[in-house]
Amino acid sequence: MKQDSTRNTAYTVDCEDYVHVVKFNPFDSGDACSLIAYGGNNYVVIGTCRFQEEDAEVEGMQYKALRTFHHGIRVDAIAWSPETRLDALPPQIRFCTAASDRKLRLFTSDLQDKNEFKSRLPVYTGLQTLHIETFDGHSDYINDLVFAPKEGQEVASVSDDHTCRVWDLEGNEKAHFVLRSPGMSVCWHPEEAFKLMVAEKNGTIRFYDLITQQAILSLECEQTPLMSADWCLKNTLKIGAVAGSDWLIWDITHSSYPQDKRPVHIDRARLFRWSQVNENLFATTGYPGKTTTQLLVHHLGHPQPILTGTAAVGSGLTWHRTLPLCAVGGDHKIFFWITEM
Repeated sequence: MKQDSTRNTAYTVDCEDYVHVVKFNPFDSGDACSLIAYGGNNYVVIGTCRFQEEDAEVEGMQYKALRTFHHGIRVDAIAWSPETRLDALPPQIRFCTAASDRKLRLFTSDLQDKNEFKSRLPVYTGLQTLHIETFDGHSDYINDLVFAPKEGQEVASVSDDHTCRVWDLEGNEKAHFVLRSPGMSVCWHPEEAFKLMVAEKNGTIRFYDLITQQAILSLECEQTPLMSADWCLKNTLKIGAVAGSDWLIWDITHSSYPQDKRPVHIDRARLFRWSQVNENLFATTGYPGKTTTQLLVHHLGHPQPILTGTAAVGSGLTWHRTLPLCAVGGDHKIFFWITEM
């Protein structure tokens, strides 16, 4: 948990596995600490973070691993459930993963039994400490998934199999949208629980009504490949994406074509994520190069990126729920950057 001056990383956390994906919990879990999940080749690790930027008692950053979940296969994406609560008795952790075997796995744990993999002694099973539900149906790589943000009773996923699927928590398919190219990103409207955004690799972003199961609006990049898109939760009229080497931003009341776009990454851009605290703040990453991945933080009021960082073979990108702070995974490490509002 040291403070790093190299390429302005604010903090790093050492991890026992290569980090393919990292995700702050975007929902309030009822605790002062922020929950963070990361996935590697075999495990998902859930931990808590607290930063000096939010708590003067903390020196730099405090990180505590809460639980390691054996996954047995590479983790490609993680989504948090809004039903995760640290202030309940017992606490509940709930998240869903997408893995390289084209399955989704829903994990629910009460964090009670600490040594489920080490103990050979009889374990009292009166409390179900860990429940894993597997969702089967996608026929190709799953690129993204998200929980319904209000009740958390459904999960949406998008795949290279040219579908977006909506599942209940038992793994039953509730809706199925056929896409025209691989689905790269899926986002759920924070207030209107029946609106889903799906971004396709061919440069089209569509909004679906889950009640009528029809497309209600579409946006066009006019360039490919679209690799990542995100819905701005601070202002839901704004959509951002990366396609080719550019970032693009739409105002959906304005036009189906981007209002603003800029080339940013020399190779291709890989991920786009809006900040959770400022509608003008967002981050993009480039493709992992031979040694490093470039992270850029942008502010719509500034012509140049306001922060440039590099991570050794970085992957994943996530923003803190209440701070202008983002994280990227890497080789046995998570890197954190803090920026100005």
